[in-house]
Amino acid sequence: MVSGDVIHAPAIAPENLPYAAALTASGRISRAIPLGRPFDENPPFAKWDLVALDDALTDATRATKVRFNVYIADAVDPASDTDTVFPHTPEAARSVLIAVYPNQRSIQIRSGIDVADRVTDRVAQLGVTAAVASFGQGQLLDGLVSAIRVIGNAIVAP
Repeated sequence: MVSGDVIHAPAIAPENLPYAAALTASGRISRAIPLGRPFDENPPFAKWDLVALDDALTDATRATKVRFNVYIADAVDPASDTDTVFPHTPEAARSVLIAVYPNQRSIQIRSGIDVADRVTDRVAQLGVTAAVASFGQGQLLDGLVSAIRVIGNAIVAP
Protein backbone atom coordinates (compact mmCIF):
# COMPACT_ATOMS: atom_id res chain seq x y z
CA MET A 1 0.00 0.00 0.00
CA VAL A 2 1.33 3.42 -0.89
CA SER A 3 0.60 6.57 1.00
CA GLY A 4 1.20 10.20 0.24
CA ASP A 5 -0.06 13.70 0.62
CA VAL A 6 -3.32 14.72 -0.97
CA ILE A 7 -2.88 17.83 -3.10
CA HIS A 8 -5.98 19.99 -3.12
CA ALA A 9 -4.62 22.63 -5.50
CA PRO A 10 -4.70 21.98 -9.25
CA ALA A 11 -1.39 21.06 -10.90
CA ILE A 12 -1.73 24.11 -13.13
CA ALA A 13 -3.38 27.43 -12.36
CA PRO A 14 -6.51 28.08 -14.46
CA GLU A 15 -5.00 31.26 -15.90
CA ASN A 16 -2.02 29.23 -17.20
CA LEU A 17 -4.10 26.68 -19.10
CA PRO A 18 -3.40 26.37 -22.84
CA TYR A 19 -5.83 27.69 -25.45
CA ALA A 20 -9.21 25.86 -25.47
CA ALA A 21 -8.43 23.99 -22.23
CA ALA A 22 -10.49 23.65 -19.08
CA LEU A 23 -9.88 22.14 -15.68
CA THR A 24 -12.55 19.49 -14.98
CA ALA A 25 -14.08 18.83 -11.58
CA SER A 26 -11.88 15.74 -11.22
CA GLY A 27 -8.73 17.83 -11.75
CA ARG A 28 -8.06 16.55 -15.26
CA ILE A 29 -7.26 19.05 -17.99
CA SER A 30 -9.60 18.73 -20.95
CA ARG A 31 -8.54 20.40 -24.18
CA ALA A 32 -10.25 20.91 -27.51
CA ILE A 33 -8.20 20.79 -30.68
CA PRO A 34 -9.47 22.84 -33.64
CA LEU A 35 -10.70 20.76 -36.58
CA GLY A 36 -7.97 19.87 -39.03
CA ARG A 37 -5.12 20.60 -36.63
CA PRO A 38 -3.08 17.61 -35.43
CA PHE A 39 -2.54 16.90 -31.76
CA ASP A 40 0.67 18.71 -30.91
CA GLU A 41 1.04 17.09 -27.51
CA ASN A 42 -0.03 13.81 -26.01
CA PRO A 43 -3.26 12.79 -27.74
CA PRO A 44 -6.00 11.51 -25.42
CA PHE A 45 -5.84 7.98 -26.89
CA ALA A 46 -3.16 5.88 -28.50
CA LYS A 47 -3.22 5.66 -32.30
CA TRP A 48 -3.88 1.90 -32.33
CA ASP A 49 -6.82 2.37 -29.92
CA LEU A 50 -8.36 4.94 -32.25
CA VAL A 51 -7.82 2.61 -35.22
CA ALA A 52 -9.55 -0.22 -33.33
CA LEU A 53 -12.46 2.10 -32.49
CA ASP A 54 -12.74 3.29 -36.09
CA ASP A 55 -12.67 -0.29 -37.37
CA ALA A 56 -15.38 -1.36 -34.92
CA LEU A 57 -17.59 1.61 -35.88
CA THR A 58 -17.10 0.97 -39.60
CA ASP A 59 -17.66 -2.79 -39.38
CA ALA A 60 -20.81 -2.47 -37.26
CA THR A 61 -22.27 0.25 -39.49
CA ARG A 62 -21.63 -1.76 -42.64
CA ALA A 63 -22.96 -5.03 -41.20
CA THR A 64 -26.16 -3.60 -39.74
CA LYS A 65 -26.90 -0.55 -41.92
CA VAL A 66 -27.24 1.35 -38.61
CA ARG A 67 -24.96 4.35 -38.06
CA PHE A 68 -22.89 3.97 -34.87
CA ASN A 69 -21.74 7.09 -33.00
CA VAL A 70 -19.62 7.46 -29.86
CA TYR A 71 -19.59 10.43 -27.50
CA ILE A 72 -17.22 10.82 -24.53
CA ALA A 73 -17.72 13.75 -22.19
CA ASP A 74 -18.08 15.07 -18.67
CA ALA A 75 -21.59 16.03 -17.55
CA VAL A 76 -23.61 16.99 -14.53
CA ASP A 77 -26.62 15.02 -15.80
CA PRO A 78 -25.51 12.33 -18.29
CA ALA A 79 -29.06 11.31 -19.28
CA SER A 80 -30.19 14.80 -20.22
CA ASP A 81 -26.87 15.60 -21.91
CA THR A 82 -27.22 12.46 -24.03
CA ASP A 83 -30.79 13.44 -24.92
CA THR A 84 -29.49 16.86 -25.99
CA VAL A 85 -26.56 15.52 -28.04
CA PHE A 86 -28.33 12.62 -29.76
CA PRO A 87 -30.52 14.62 -32.21
CA HIS A 88 -27.37 16.36 -33.52
CA THR A 89 -25.43 13.18 -34.28
CA PRO A 90 -24.99 12.12 -37.91
CA GLU A 91 -28.06 10.34 -39.28
CA ALA A 92 -29.74 10.38 -35.86
CA ALA A 93 -32.96 8.73 -37.05
CA ARG A 94 -31.10 5.60 -38.16
CA SER A 95 -28.28 5.60 -35.65
CA VAL A 96 -27.11 4.40 -32.25
CA LEU A 97 -25.30 6.74 -29.87
CA ILE A 98 -23.08 5.27 -27.17
CA ALA A 99 -22.34 8.10 -24.75
CA VAL A 100 -19.80 7.57 -21.98
CA TYR A 101 -19.24 9.88 -19.03
CA PRO A 102 -16.14 8.50 -17.27
CA ASN A 103 -16.13 10.93 -14.33
CA GLN A 104 -19.78 10.17 -13.60
CA ARG A 105 -19.30 6.42 -14.23
CA SER A 106 -22.22 6.47 -16.63
CA ILE A 107 -22.92 4.99 -20.03
CA GLN A 108 -26.00 5.98 -22.00
CA ILE A 109 -27.26 4.42 -25.24
CA ARG A 110 -29.85 5.98 -27.53
CA SER A 111 -31.27 4.70 -30.80
CA GLY A 112 -33.01 6.56 -33.59
CA ILE A 113 -36.66 6.22 -34.44
CA ASP A 114 -35.97 4.35 -37.70
CA VAL A 115 -33.98 1.61 -35.94
CA ALA A 116 -35.76 1.44 -32.57
CA ASP A 117 -37.32 -1.90 -33.48
CA ARG A 118 -33.84 -3.37 -34.06
CA VAL A 119 -31.91 -1.56 -31.31
CA THR A 120 -34.15 -2.52 -28.42
CA ASP A 121 -33.57 -2.02 -24.69
CA ARG A 122 -32.32 -5.61 -24.52
CA VAL A 123 -29.74 -4.95 -27.25
CA ALA A 124 -28.63 -1.72 -25.55
CA GLN A 125 -28.27 -3.55 -22.22
CA LEU A 126 -26.04 -6.16 -23.88
CA GLY A 127 -23.80 -3.32 -25.06
CA VAL A 128 -23.66 -1.75 -21.61
CA THR A 129 -22.77 -5.09 -20.04
CA ALA A 130 -19.98 -5.64 -22.57
CA ALA A 131 -18.55 -2.16 -21.94
CA VAL A 132 -18.69 -2.19 -18.15
CA ALA A 133 -16.29 -5.14 -17.83
CA SER A 134 -13.52 -3.22 -19.63
CA PHE A 135 -14.41 0.10 -17.99
CA GLY A 136 -13.88 -1.55 -14.59
CA GLN A 137 -10.31 -2.33 -15.65
CA GLY A 138 -9.71 1.25 -16.80
CA GLN A 139 -9.93 0.40 -20.51
CA LEU A 140 -12.28 3.03 -21.95
CA LEU A 141 -11.75 2.36 -25.64
CA ASP A 142 -11.71 -1.43 -25.21
CA GLY A 143 -15.10 -1.10 -23.50
CA LEU A 144 -16.46 1.02 -26.34
CA VAL A 145 -15.19 -1.43 -28.97
CA SER A 146 -16.78 -4.32 -27.05
CA ALA A 147 -20.10 -2.48 -26.78
CA ILE A 148 -20.12 -1.66 -30.50
CA ARG A 149 -19.33 -5.25 -31.47
CA VAL A 150 -21.94 -6.75 -29.14
CA ILE A 151 -24.65 -4.33 -30.22
CA GLY A 152 -23.74 -4.85 -33.88
CA ASN A 153 -23.92 -8.62 -33.50
CA ALA A 154 -27.24 -8.41 -31.65
CA ILE A 155 -28.90 -6.29 -34.34
CA VAL A 156 -30.52 -8.31 -37.05
CA ALA A 157 -29.29 -6.96 -40.38
CA PRO A 158 -32.05 -5.88 -42.78
